[in-house]
Amino acid sequence: MKKIAIIALIAIIGFAHQTNAQAKIEFKAETIDYGEITKGSDGIRIFEFTNTGDEPLIITEVKSSCGCTVPKKPKGPVAPGESSTIEVKYDTKRVGPIRKTITVYSNAEEPIKSLKIKGKINDVEKSVLEKTK
Repeated sequence: MKKIAIIALIAIIGFAHQTNAQAKIEFKAETIDYGEITKGSDGIRIFEFTNTGDEPLIITEVKSSCGCTVPKKPKGPVAPGESSTIEVKYDTKRVGPIRKTITVYSNAEEPIKSLKIKGKINDVEKSVLEKTK
């Protein structure tokens, strides 16, 4: 009888441990600053992250606050301890300040995470004209 009780206790503790297991997403940086770049420059930037949890991380969706920013989520789950990236491409043909939010949806402990991009795109032609005055 004692053996059955001990086995049951070990099974309950094991099950409790499994149900507490969770993926955790930790970004190297939650904001990327493009700085000042010229119109038509490369608009691709990379958010790096690691699954610091003990379950596979599944990113179900990555959305942008507008159509000028196109994010790409990783393909497939990210194993515990592994790293991956979210690529963001901003349309650098738009002159002016950049202030956009990228929202990441996943099975992580914090299921919705907001990332930011910022910076300023300068018009090359306008800059050249101002310098010649």
